[in-house]
Amino acid sequence: MEQFDIGIIGGGPAGYTSALYYKKQGKSVVLFEKDEVGGTCLNRGCIPTKAFLHIADLYSELNGADKLGINFDNLNLDFEKVKEYKNNVVSKLRKGLELTLKNSGIIVIKEQAEITSKDRIKAGETEYCCKKIIVATGSKPKEIKGLEYNHKFILSSDDILELEHLPKSVLIVGSGAIGIEWARILSSFNVEVTIVELAQTLCPLADWEVSKRIERQFKMKKIKTYLACSVDKIEDKKVTLSNGEIVEPDCVLVAVGREANESKNDFNADVIGDASAEIMLAHYAVSQAKELVFDIPFNKKTVPSVIYGTPEIAWVGEVSKSKEEDEKYDKSMLLISALGKAHCDNNIDGFIKILSKDGKIKGASIVSKEASSLIQQIAIAMDNDITVKDLKKTCFAHPTYSEGIQEVIMGL
Repeated sequence: MEQFDIGIIGGGPAGYTSALYYKKQGKSVVLFEKDEVGGTCLNRGCIPTKAFLHIADLYSELNGADKLGINFDNLNLDFEKVKEYKNNVVSKLRKGLELTLKNSGIIVIKEQAEITSKDRIKAGETEYCCKKIIVATGSKPKEIKGLEYNHKFILSSDDILELEHLPKSVLIVGSGAIGIEWARILSSFNVEVTIVELAQTLCPLADWEVSKRIERQFKMKKIKTYLACSVDKIEDKKVTLSNGEIVEPDCVLVAVGREANESKNDFNADVIGDASAEIMLAHYAVSQAKELVFDIPFNKKTVPSVIYGTPEIAWVGEVSKSKEEDEKYDKSMLLISALGKAHCDNNIDGFIKILSKDGKIKGASIVSKEASSLIQQIAIAMDNDITVKDLKKTCFAHPTYSEGIQEVIMGL
């Protein structure tokens, strides 16, 4: 029987990161993955979706490029090539990861695996002895009653990535990150998009001003939204909403989040990543791996959330759910249109909002180009307990989006 220091079930961000970190410590590692390494993020989530988003944003920008002095004749979208680009990006990154694991000396077993005792993992007909076992089996699209996936008309976030042809219309159920990003992608590809959201606002986890901004952006894009609404029933591809209205889309994308994959764990193994059913984000999984391997703790209250597309949306720490709730904080805000760089880039939509209390930042919300990078500056300040007063000492380069953070800080 082969023996290893570490046995990891699941080859997504939590699994492969743990494997690489343990290997750097000189441990022998075996990694079990029944599908493809990279997990949901690389194969069916973050990466392919962002590839689609890049093309959607570029296509939208080119369609409006005449005002920048660039004119196109017969600009059109070749969806077959769009899919080819997406597949190539995923394939290239997956091959790179496979090579990294191989070169690191990590043994990868492409089999369904199960824990059979506190130090045994069985895959196929072979058992492996592992001094430490980690479960990182990931998650799957959440399914809700009445909207069970048939993978033809009612689609999951996995299914939408494998569309053969663009639909003429789509109904998206849910307006979290998946729903917002796919609404942006499909509407940019001239698909008629309708969103149904059970909450009172779009993107209900975000700051109230972020939600209002998204609603305004969607209205401009002619994306129809139904708030405080749900799907009552579906019959013959006719979708009846809880408000009595009937929608007849070509397909329905159910984007109501994800749930942990069931994994039998009777032997008290460490569980990380989406399988832990905590925050289901790839960067959270990577931080869990870092904490597990190196004993480097991280603050779960300062894990950034990002929604991609144009403009990007990001927040960290506390958010305010109403104008009245803003009064609990010292608040400072700047419109992105105040920044010279934003005008040069023809991206003036959005804002930077920072909430503080007793001289310390409590949270921030950003709607802007580069918001995914900007929010990290705030997270670093919060994690290191840097005061607003000390942040004012920093010199920010010009012209940048970062200097918008300086202006907001100066307003606190």
